[in-house]
Amino acid sequence: MKYFAKKATAGAASETISSDLRTILDSINDGVFTVDDAFRITSFNRAAAEIIGISPEAALGQPCWKVFNADICEGACALKETMSTGSPLINKQVNIHTSARRKVSISVSTALLRNHAGEVVGGVESFRDLTIMEELRKAAEGRSTFHHMTSANHRMWEIFKLLPLIAQSDSTVLIQGESGTGKELMARAMHELSSRARKPLITLNCGALPDTLLEAELFGHKAGAFTDAKRDRKGRIAAAEGGTLFLDEIGDISPALQVRLLRVLQERTYEPLGSSDSVKANVRFIAATHRDLRAEVKEGRFREDLYYRLNVMQIAIPPLRERKEDIPALASRFLDRQMALHGKQIQGFAPEAMDCFMRHTWPGNIRELENAVEHAYVLCRQGQIQTSDLPSTFGEMAPGTPAQGDPASGQDLQSQERAMIQASLERHGGNRTAAAKELGIHTTTLWRKLRRA
Repeated sequence: MKYFAKKATAGAASETISSDLRTILDSINDGVFTVDDAFRITSFNRAAAEIIGISPEAALGQPCWKVFNADICEGACALKETMSTGSPLINKQVNIHTSARRKVSISVSTALLRNHAGEVVGGVESFRDLTIMEELRKAAEGRSTFHHMTSANHRMWEIFKLLPLIAQSDSTVLIQGESGTGKELMARAMHELSSRARKPLITLNCGALPDTLLEAELFGHKAGAFTDAKRDRKGRIAAAEGGTLFLDEIGDISPALQVRLLRVLQERTYEPLGSSDSVKANVRFIAATHRDLRAEVKEGRFREDLYYRLNVMQIAIPPLRERKEDIPALASRFLDRQMALHGKQIQGFAPEAMDCFMRHTWPGNIRELENAVEHAYVLCRQGQIQTSDLPSTFGEMAPGTPAQGDPASGQDLQSQERAMIQASLERHGGNRTAAAKELGIHTTTLWRKLRRA
C-alpha cells in the first residue's frame, strides 16, 4: 500500500497505519485498488491480484485501464465518472479481461479518495468477481430444467431420473416434502410423462375444505343427497376418469374419509353421496403431504393400511435450504416472469441481495422465494435489485451469520460452488471432463477451482 504510506505522517505511526490498512484490505474477498489523479494505480490488494491475475508489484504505477481492460474503460469509465462528478457509483456490472485473456464479469463500486486536508487526490474502486454466481445460474438454467422444474441439486436429479419410470407405471405415488417445495409440479411432471397424459390431471387440496365438502368434492353427489343438492354433480374422481387425480395434503383428511378413500384405492370403486350404486374408477392416484405420515401412523392419526396403499412409490423432495445451488437460477426465472408480466426491466440482482438469498433459511421454500422476488421487483425502481428491496424478514440475520459487507459474506457462494462441483463429479464417476461440460465451464477452469478448494 505504497500510496497510503507515502501520504501518511512520517514515523512509526505511519508504518503501523499502513500495515494495518494493508492487512485489512488483503483480508477481504473483494478486489480494491486506488488511483492518483492521473489514474495510475497506487495500491492493489490481494483479491484484486487474484481476480485480475497480476501481482500488486506489476500493477502499481500502471494506468488502471491497462491493467483492467474493461468494456467501460474507453467510454464510460466508472472511476472517471466519479472523479469528474464527485458522486460514487454502487454495484455497476461490467466485464474485464484478465491477464490470461479470460473475460470476467465483476460488480464495481467507486468513490473519491481525499487527503487529510480534504482535497481530492485520486479515487478508490472495489469490485467483486461474479463468476461463481454466473456459473451457478448458467449451470442451473442450462441443464437443470425438467418438466417445468429447475434444479442443479444431485438429490433432485436422482428424482428426475426416476420420474419417467415411475410415471409409466400405474402405481400410487406419495410425494412428501415441506410446503412450497413443488409437490404439485412433481405430480404434473409424472402425469405428463405417463400414458394418461392425454386425459385430465385433476387436483384436490384436501387441507382446504371441511370434511363434508371434501367428501362431496371427491365422490360427487346425487340430487337430494343433502340440503342444496338440487342436481347430480360429478366428483373429482369422475372428472379424472382415465387420467390422474392429485390429492394434495392427504395427511389432513379425517379418519372417516380415510376409510372411504382406502376402499377406492383397494377396489377401484366408490359410491357418490346419496347413491347406493358403485362406480368404477379408472384413475391413477398421486398423493402429497407436508406431514411425516409414518409418525402420524404411530400416533394413531392416520390409518396404517391407507398409508401403505398410498406409499407404493415414495418421492421425498428436499427443502430449498438443502439445495441452495438452485437459488440463483430460480430467482432469475421468477424475475424474468415478473418482467414478462409487467414490462419493467430490471438488471438482475446485486451481489449483496443474492448473498441474502443464499444465507436465508427459506422456511417457505420455493414459494417464499417466488414471493420475495415479486416483492423486490415491485420495490426496485431501476438497475439491480438491492437488499433494501427485499422483504423485511431478510434483515433478520441469524446468530453467527456474516453481516453485509463482512469479508466472510462471499463464502456461501463459494461453498455452494464446491458442493455443485462435487455433486457433478460424483454423478460422472470422477470424470472431470464430463463434469466440466455439465457445469458449462472449461476443463482448465474446473482444475483451477478444484485446486482452490
